[in-house]
Amino acid sequence: MTTTPATAVVSDGQRTVTVVSWKTTIVFAVFTVLFALLPLLAPRRGESAFRLAAGGDAIQLADLVLPADGTAWFAVVVMALVTVAAAFFTTRGRRTPLWLTAVFGVVLVIGFLAWASAGATLPVVSLLAGSIALATPLVFGALGGVIGERVGVVNIAIEGQLLAGAFSAAVASSLTGSPWAGLVAAMVAGVLVGLVLSVFAITYYVNQVIVGVVLNVLVIGLTTFLYRQVLVPNSDTLNSPELFRTVSIPLLSEIPIIGPVLFRQSVIVYVMFLAVFLVWYGMYRTRWGLRLRAVGEHPQAADTVGIKVARTRYVNMMLAGAVAGMGGAFYTLVSVPAFNREMTAGAGFIALAAVIFGKWDPLRATLAALLFGFATNLQGILSVIGSPVPSQFMLMLPYLVTIFAVAGVVGRSRPPAASGVPYVKS
Repeated sequence: MTTTPATAVVSDGQRTVTVVSWKTTIVFAVFTVLFALLPLLAPRRGESAFRLAAGGDAIQLADLVLPADGTAWFAVVVMALVTVAAAFFTTRGRRTPLWLTAVFGVVLVIGFLAWASAGATLPVVSLLAGSIALATPLVFGALGGVIGERVGVVNIAIEGQLLAGAFSAAVASSLTGSPWAGLVAAMVAGVLVGLVLSVFAITYYVNQVIVGVVLNVLVIGLTTFLYRQVLVPNSDTLNSPELFRTVSIPLLSEIPIIGPVLFRQSVIVYVMFLAVFLVWYGMYRTRWGLRLRAVGEHPQAADTVGIKVARTRYVNMMLAGAVAGMGGAFYTLVSVPAFNREMTAGAGFIALAAVIFGKWDPLRATLAALLFGFATNLQGILSVIGSPVPSQFMLMLPYLVTIFAVAGVVGRSRPPAASGVPYVKS
């Protein structure tokens, strides 16, 4: 097994040792070389136009026109400089700053988009707004995963919670004619899946990963059976949900670029914004968050100070299920006007990757989910504008981004110490 070379820096004063890995520098170098092959082996003549305004914007920004090959080579140069800077920080015993990684990523994306959209117009607003929409269920799923692992339970059942939420939302909204009833039903379905996981993992000490996988398979089988036997014959009454409509926030929605992207969305997207803030604030600024993290890090110590470990895990796993269930509601109340079997298509596992990528932090996991949503939407946009990038590569793009993010950007990360470990009170 090979290991990434690292530099150890020792401080004689307090005898602290800092190990700085070369992983980020190596990944930067590899991606710089690979990206340079695009304009070298497949040069693209012409210009790329970036459309910065939507059709109904009060303020119409002019298109940003860039030379395709020139922008790609400029991106290669900047990426090479960032790689050198990362190597410099590593040789000095310092970690590569996050802003430097962000610069590398942004330049890579702009350079690739300019190369791929040569001779066409790329709708930037649609690309970003669609990315947020596609990332919404991933964000809800990632938040549920963060809450679960922070309290000490590995929530592999995110996929099942999303699918159960989508099914319940479709049925409840169809029966009541209210999307809000569908949203509540999705939360209840997520809670039930989380409760089943909790019973086996917390009370009976069953391996949490195995229980999560079994629950995913169970929900897939159950919803597929009900879809064929119940929803298909009664689609008009049970699978015709009332949808959430797009809501534009006055004034804010008229801000160029930002307005259409953030403030012309459905209600569930706005709920997602609120959920991210509440989970972050609650986790780091409230007694609830302190107890949650204590149980996930050292349940024995938490127990000695009077925190009921089992009850804390049960409550938070049901909360995590409710949050993930809202993500499932997005599929049938916003994205698609009907439930289809296995319509989540593995989004729960991408959300789980976002949890790891985000180092079990709600804000970082949200950013990771947004990155995956951007990669997914990009494949559709480039196909529409007729990009020469092979469709097979575009289908791989979200997963390539996942591998790059987890392998190159995250580096070493430590999950909560008691995550996945049953607590047996002595």
